[in-house]
Parts: sequence; structure tokens; C-alpha cells
Amino acid sequence: MKKTALFLFFLMASAQGIAQTEPKFEKIDQLLNHFYTNDRFMGSVSIREGNDVVFENAYGYTDAENGIKANTHTKYKIGSITKMFTAAIVLQLIEDKKLTLNTKLSQFYPEIKNADSITIDHLLSHKSGIYNYTNADDFMEYTKNAQTKMEMLKRIAGFDPVFKPGEKAEYSNSNYVLLGYIIEDVTKKTYKANINDRITRPLKLTDTYYYSKTNPKRNEAYSYTFEGDKWVQSDEWDSSVAYAAGALVSTPNDLTKFIKALFDGKIIKKESLETMKTMDMGYGRGMFIFPFNSRNFYGHNGGIESFTSVLGYYPKEQMSISVIQNGSNYDLNEILVGILSCYYKIPYPLPNLTIAEVAPEVLKGYEGNYNSSEIPLEITVKYTENGLTAQATGQSAFPLTPTSDTQFIFNQANIEITFKDNNSFILKQGQMQFNYTRKEQ
Repeated sequence: MKKTALFLFFLMASAQGIAQTEPKFEKIDQLLNHFYTNDRFMGSVSIREGNDVVFENAYGYTDAENGIKANTHTKYKIGSITKMFTAAIVLQLIEDKKLTLNTKLSQFYPEIKNADSITIDHLLSHKSGIYNYTNADDFMEYTKNAQTKMEMLKRIAGFDPVFKPGEKAEYSNSNYVLLGYIIEDVTKKTYKANINDRITRPLKLTDTYYYSKTNPKRNEAYSYTFEGDKWVQSDEWDSSVAYAAGALVSTPNDLTKFIKALFDGKIIKKESLETMKTMDMGYGRGMFIFPFNSRNFYGHNGGIESFTSVLGYYPKEQMSISVIQNGSNYDLNEILVGILSCYYKIPYPLPNLTIAEVAPEVLKGYEGNYNSSEIPLEITVKYTENGLTAQATGQSAFPLTPTSDTQFIFNQANIEITFKDNNSFILKQGQMQFNYTRKEQ
């Protein structure tokens, strides 16, 4: 849901949940406690095999300021995972013959540019060409304020198209806001009521609903970033800003139950599920594929405020997994890779999260412009009063956290830079590795 930067290349006592004794689950718990005790993670995890939850745990706080700890029924904002719910309802309406994939947007909102050429299918699969409103420069100026339907429609209608409908695919939250309004127009019920009547009530998803102002007394979590030596609460967004593109709260347990029901045909028919699953230009309809080794998981990720989330399902094993993070200080993808590695018994050493004290004169010695013969991205290393930063060609600068005098990391993007001397370093990101040398001045 939120705008995210793409970098470079493409406390244990508070954990609560099922006490798993199988070694792989103990390793998952050890890994998550490692992230939590080093102030890299707060949130909740659920793994389901078939209909059985085999691992669930919560780490950290719903309300850090008041010391209210999270548990496995703590509700978190799930951001764009909401789109899976929205897409499922649209496909239900298609099954009910109230819409078709070829229904034109102009039937509902002719004021949107190219509406005569944009179909329901284009909206579902991000092929409409409608500009993503969360990318606009003014987006953060109104996130805390309630937006009317007319205000959102006027805003979306005011953008110029990014491309011709069907020409290519590009992620846009605008598509799913419009789908939410269409759901309301067709059913004569609110989006919230449709979520309740069509999905959460039939499936008994008691911890999933359209969010309002966060209330820790209802076991709802705030989101946090880590600044200095403490978790700092992030500003809340009004639900009308995210709407059908990202305004649900849930738990990992509810999400794994939801996706299992989706694949079991309890929400939409098999043919509709195949429509959701079919990938074109990298997108399904409210669904992506994300690979792990030889396995392809179907699902979606999300981000709103400082919440990040992921939900995935591997049909062959009927295995579903969800992670929701409300304390954001580490790349969620890397956390997920660690969890799945432990689950599938693949060696995964605990990442180095140590922060070292490095003398300013050592840090200043690393300043300079570096390039590599292995990849066409120049990296500029600078020293500031807060330490080293690195900036790749065409990218934003990001901080480098020292783990020793020569090794630096940027956890959010799983980047590690190791200086061999003052004129060269090795950059690692995931399984990739590149050698860099200082440019001659």
C-alpha cells in the first residue's frame, strides 16, 4: 500500500504462542527472538499445514509506550493483502453475473481517463494504466485525514494515464480503490459490509475487519520504527485513504485460514481461482507468485504506516504462512527467507545484528566514489555526523551500520559491504556479490 524505496538491485520474554517442540519450529522461534531481542522485529507469525496451525507466535508489543504485549490474537493492519479480499469479492460478483471481466470502467466512472478502454480485468491485474495515487508528491499530506469518495475519485481522475490499457502491467493502488467503489455500486452495500457478509462471517474470521482508529484495548497494534535506542510510534492513516486497496486488519492465523479457504473453493469457484492465479506480466488478479527454492507460493504482501506483511500458500503441500510486522527495522523478505529456510531444514545462520563503534577517522577513510566491472552501478560512500551512508546511481542514500571496523550492513535491503582496504570493498545482497574499487579522481 505505501510507497517503498528499492535499494540497489532490483526481547524473548514477550513471545507468546504455541509451544512447539519440533526442532524446525524451535529454530524458527530462535530466529525470530534473535530479531526481536536485537530490536529488528516486532510482530506475529502463523504457519498452517492443511487446516492445522503448527506454529504461531507473537513478539513485542501492541502498545510499546504502555508496555502492552502482543499475543496471537493481536490485530495488525495488513495493507495490500486487502487486495486479495477485494479481488475475491469481484470474482464472486462475476460468478453472480453482476459483472464480467470485460465490463468497462466507463459503466461506473466515465470521468476516469481511458475509462472506455479499461476493463474490470485491467483493474484486477494492474493493466489499466491508471496512475498510482500513493506515488503522488502530495500523498503523505492527506493520509491522516478522512477522504470522501468524491475527493478520491476527483484525485484519481486528475492523473494522466501512465500507459494504454492492456499495454503493460504496473502496480497501482488506484485500481483497487476503484474496484471497491464498484463493489459498493453493484451490491448497494458498503465495502465493509461486503467483507463481513461475503468472507469474514462465513469463514468465522473473527479477527479480520475494516479498520478504524487503533485501540489497544481491542488488542489492536500500533506500528513502529526504531529510532536511536527505542521504538517510535508511526502516524496512523485514515482508513478512507487505503480503502479497498489496504484498509483491513487481521492476524496471521486468520490470513492463513483465509488463503486455505480460498484455495479450497470456499470463497470462489475453482474457475475463478484459476483466474486469480493466472500470471501475466508478473501479476495475477489480486495475487502474485513468490518463489522459494523450487517452490512457488501464491499470495500477496502489504505495507501501510510502518506495518509490513506477507501471506503465501504452497498448494502442493497445502502449506500457508503469514508474517505481519508492526516493528519495522529489518527487511521482511529476509525474515521470511529465514523462517522458510528453518521450516524446510535448509541451513540458515543467524544474521549478524551487532553494532560496532568505529572511530570517525576510520569511517572518513572510506569516503569516495566506487564502481564495479561486474555491474553498471556506481556507489558513493559519504561520512556524516551519524556515520557512513551509501548511494547507488539513481537511488536514495541509505545508512551503513557497522558490525566491525571493516564490515557494514543495511538490514532493510539485506546489504553487506566489507572494505578490503580504503580503496575497495565487496558488496553482498542476498546471494549476489560484487567487487568495487575506488574511482581515480
